[in-house]
Amino acid sequence: MSAKSTAKSVKQSKAPKTFILDTNVILHDSTCITQFQENDIVIPLTVIEELDHFKRGSQVINLNAREFARTLDSMTGTALFNGGVSMGKNRGKVRIGIARGISSEIRDIFKEDTPDHRILSVAVEWNKKYKNASTVILVSKDVNLRMKAKALGILAEDYTTDRINSIEELYSGKEIIENFDDEQIVQLFQIPYEIPAKQILKKLRSESVPNKYFIIRNSSRSVLAYLDQDMEKFHKVDKNIIYGIKPRNAEQTFAVEALTNNNISLVTLTGKAGTGKTLLALASALQVRKYYRQIYIARPIIPLSNKDIGYLPGDVQSKIEPYMQPLWDNLRVIQDQFTETDKQSQLITNMIKDEKLVIEPLSYIRGRSLQRIFFIVDEAQNLTPHEIKTIITRAGEGSKVVFTGDIYQIDHPYLDSQSNGLSYLIDHFKGQKIYAHINLEKGERSELAELASNLL
Repeated sequence: MSAKSTAKSVKQSKAPKTFILDTNVILHDSTCITQFQENDIVIPLTVIEELDHFKRGSQVINLNAREFARTLDSMTGTALFNGGVSMGKNRGKVRIGIARGISSEIRDIFKEDTPDHRILSVAVEWNKKYKNASTVILVSKDVNLRMKAKALGILAEDYTTDRINSIEELYSGKEIIENFDDEQIVQLFQIPYEIPAKQILKKLRSESVPNKYFIIRNSSRSVLAYLDQDMEKFHKVDKNIIYGIKPRNAEQTFAVEALTNNNISLVTLTGKAGTGKTLLALASALQVRKYYRQIYIARPIIPLSNKDIGYLPGDVQSKIEPYMQPLWDNLRVIQDQFTETDKQSQLITNMIKDEKLVIEPLSYIRGRSLQRIFFIVDEAQNLTPHEIKTIITRAGEGSKVVFTGDIYQIDHPYLDSQSNGLSYLIDHFKGQKIYAHINLEKGERSELAELASNLL
């Protein structure tokens, strides 16, 4: 439930609403109880019990569980279990909801005694008790629990405070300018390979932002360019080979420019499988390695079928190896551009040996110093907005952070194309001088891979 939608619904009804929170909402955002304005919040006791299972660990959900527990603990007295604790002036109250087992309505339909059904029982009980005084709404990231609630006549909504408005309008980072003056295109091909921005900005169909990329063309010629940080000049973008990897299209050329531009410290690359996101990021990191003390590549571990990796056989390294293998595969593609005796191939081997190039699960960064690090986060669409914020705020001076991912291919059970951290980051960072984004659309693996990606 978003603060905006809450405000809108409150205007329509003077009586404050009562929102019942599921466990996954708190694990997603430990500050969620501050987002409901003058409406009341009920936390089922079952949620407190579930949070207890998440207290130990270094993942963001573990941190959120501990942080929320401290927040509740700071609300002294027994008011949490009675009339509730006020969140402040013109704010609602927070209280703990206790259900006396599974309600008969739920037991008759769903049979099993589960935490979800106990949370649902609180919603049913609260709806019966307060339906004349307040609208009761269950808030959950779990679509199945929301469906069960609606089947019982209980209003249910997703938690959408950090959800972007429209995926169709998400910033792509690039634009095509047609029918451009031939003389100005020629000027971009001549030293100093730039032209004043004023000549072009008035021709744009969409808003102009720093570090935006353009295909400028007319009937006879075309040129690739980008708008600089101060939006004063357009600069020509060349198709440069980076550590043996040559960009195959305009979007990849734009991506390379952003990845190797020292004035840009945050880059996001989106696109379907096979568009070269991770490969370009890794090759660019190797190309500009002299500016950084370490290249660090990580990805979140989203276990198959929602099971913890503890279910997998072997030691810790054996458990995480399958998740990291795609990153090693990309590194092998780069290394295969050279012979084994070539110094560039040997450099990669030595960097791995000396831990100048590290590939690890994202959870391993906790406690690490991110000073002068070229930090690549792969599969970032599986991160929450809070996790994205945690990563970026750890970046020290001289570091560059790159997020890659496909916002339409999400493995996280409670995220989608509009609520994942990568989409949230693109939506909120657009227009910042140190940020650049490119959406890669054309697959470059093979004709078969491109066809399968488009048709299946």
